[in-house]
Amino acid sequence: MDKSRIAAFSVFADLPVPELKELAGAMSEVEVEAGAKVIKLDDYGTALYFIEQGEADVLTEGGEASQALGPGDTFGEIALLLTGQRTASVVARTPMRLLSLSGQDFEGIRARVPELESSLRQLGVERAAR
Repeated sequence: MDKSRIAAFSVFADLPVPELKELAGAMSEVEVEAGAKVIKLDDYGTALYFIEQGEADVLTEGGEASQALGPGDTFGEIALLLTGQRTASVVARTPMRLLSLSGQDFEGIRARVPELESSLRQLGVERAAR
């Protein structure tokens, strides 16, 4: 994957070029249909996602939409880095193109991307506190 596709995400804004290259090599593209549940509350977190195109809703425990997500947004970092379990469900409102980083691939590059882990962990801590 070309690193320019991931450099557009604000969570990666301060990453050094070598880390962007490592990340680009570990990510994959995922197409999601409208209405699909991308992640489900309480499931084990096996990947984190970056929205390149499309929109989704974050659903609370009661199934109500609590937040809208769109291009440039990230989700799944809390489960992958902090809790192990999904803290919300995310349902595609429109067809989506996501960039995905599996937990296994993240573990494979983790030592070479310290700034990435720091940025994602900070984002997860901020969201978990809400």
